[in-house]
Amino acid sequence: MRIDERIEQHYAALGPQEQLVADTILNHMGDLAVYNAAELARLSGVSKATVSRLFRRLGFADFHEVKEHARALRSSGVPLATRGSEDDLLAHAAQEQENLGRLFGSVDKARLGHAARLVAEARSALLIGFRNSFPLALHLRQQLLQCRDGIGLAPQPGQTLGEELAGLGPADAVVLLGFRRRPEAFASVLKAAAGTGASTVLMGDASARRLAAHATVWIECPVESSGAFDSYAAAMSLLSVFANEVLATVGRLGTKRISDISALFDSLHEIERLPNH
Repeated sequence: MRIDERIEQHYAALGPQEQLVADTILNHMGDLAVYNAAELARLSGVSKATVSRLFRRLGFADFHEVKEHARALRSSGVPLATRGSEDDLLAHAAQEQENLGRLFGSVDKARLGHAARLVAEARSALLIGFRNSFPLALHLRQQLLQCRDGIGLAPQPGQTLGEELAGLGPADAVVLLGFRRRPEAFASVLKAAAGTGASTVLMGDASARRLAAHATVWIECPVESSGAFDSYAAAMSLLSVFANEVLATVGRLGTKRISDISALFDSLHEIERLPNH
């Protein structure tokens, strides 16, 4: 059980001072990994002994075990509130820069080009994303539809995946966006997609490394944030670069398709015209 669940279960039976520590923990869940016992005691207005007693009642051996528990929660993508400060925006910007540096420091041109060729040359390409990865898949589809036709998206609302995977074969490609806090069945979906014979491109954070062996191409992208929620700025940047690479691979047919789409935009009055355009 998570530490907040343990607190909820035991809260009514805690003494007043232990409840003060419990309240402090719940208000600073995102900072547990960086606090020490003395700081937590000071914030709570109690003694270190009270802090230690509470942790034992919650089933932890010591504060070190609590900190490891908090780190594990954060690395799994659980949103944990952090204490605010005047440096929040600077910390956020620094983390974003670090994420982008790690992303483009690890993704080589050859791997990105390989993934782009699989999508550009496939008979059809199916994009799969669940939960937070779904809007990423939706955005990537909008980009790739301007490069070529035959770009699918799953799962649609109320839709199951079986009918989308059925009929895929070696001539097709599947791009799976698997960022953390994936559904339990994600690994099975990846294996099923690979089992059709289709080429598979897996994009995700470090927690998806264990699934990389089941994909034709694996591209890792960090989503760490200085705040409670993961940041997908680096992921969106990756998708932009990937779509550009697909367009470059498609070549003149992609350029022709963009021209045709733009003409339809004009005839249907779907896109606003900016001054002097």
